[in-house]
Amino acid sequence: MLVTDIGIDLGTASVLVYIKGKGVVLKEPSVVAFDRDSNKIKAIGEEARLMIGRTPGNIVAVRPLRQGVISDYQVTEKMVKYFIQKAVGKKTYKKPRISVCVPSGATEVEEKAVKDATYEAGAREVQIIEEPIAAAIGAGIDISKPCGNMIVDIGGGTTDIAVISLGGTVESASIKVAGDDFDEAIVRYMRKKHNLLIGERTAEEIKIQIGTVYKQPEVKSMEVRGRNLVIGLPKIITVTSEEVEEALRESVSQIIEAIHGVLENTPPELAADIADRGIVLTGGGCLLRGLEELIESKTGINTVTAEDPMTAVAIGTGRYVEFMNGTLE
Repeated sequence: MLVTDIGIDLGTASVLVYIKGKGVVLKEPSVVAFDRDSNKIKAIGEEARLMIGRTPGNIVAVRPLRQGVISDYQVTEKMVKYFIQKAVGKKTYKKPRISVCVPSGATEVEEKAVKDATYEAGAREVQIIEEPIAAAIGAGIDISKPCGNMIVDIGGGTTDIAVISLGGTVESASIKVAGDDFDEAIVRYMRKKHNLLIGERTAEEIKIQIGTVYKQPEVKSMEVRGRNLVIGLPKIITVTSEEVEEALRESVSQIIEAIHGVLENTPPELAADIADRGIVLTGGGCLLRGLEELIESKTGINTVTAEDPMTAVAIGTGRYVEFMNGTLE
């Protein structure tokens, strides 16, 4: 058999596909560009991402998943189909078993939409997994033991916080503040403070290059190009990492508050385990400089980032089937 189990991390910002025995074989942005006039899809993935904010009127680059859930069903289905075929290749004799991961706050309707889209894309069997559980498995935590582990998964559209014990979620929260909101906060700050209009992609570059949420010993800076809102012409200004910290302060404090909330509701025995074992961060959003230090300073709990936070959820989704089989046998 060529294909057995596939794990898909269907994220707001990117889609990752994990194949058993091969690891993560595909990681592409969840963006689809299509032609409005003919309703045909022009590009999917990285190719489409490069078109965001740069398309003529008849071509639109959209992200079919907003805040971790399907906002455009048909486009999502085509995107999932495309990524599965790209990852697996055409030589499949048998339909694969696919595990797909959804944010822990997703409703039954949203889960059903993901399930249906995956079946339509050619799955023999579909299993829906909660994001924090997938993230924990992918981060290498043995979740089958009776002790508390805390996972904070900061993706593109949602941040999922969960305390996991004995293979299940004991206490969790899912908030719609994550990587995309960091970008938007930077866009707003630039407009307010510098009268400069920048696009989402520029904001993301600023976040990746000089973004920080905790005072760093050295101040970084970078040149930013945008349009001056007063005179309406292109302009270049220099932005520092301190300014980015100010821009991100509010979004990040919402994540810290949610972590506090989950800790407050955690049973005392498990809370003691977490104080002992620490908090594990996963997801692309946790790559923000200073996030570990900030969470640690606000909660007093040792905080670490998973080894490869970007792929943890995809790996965990793929391994979930093995985990289930391992515990059920």
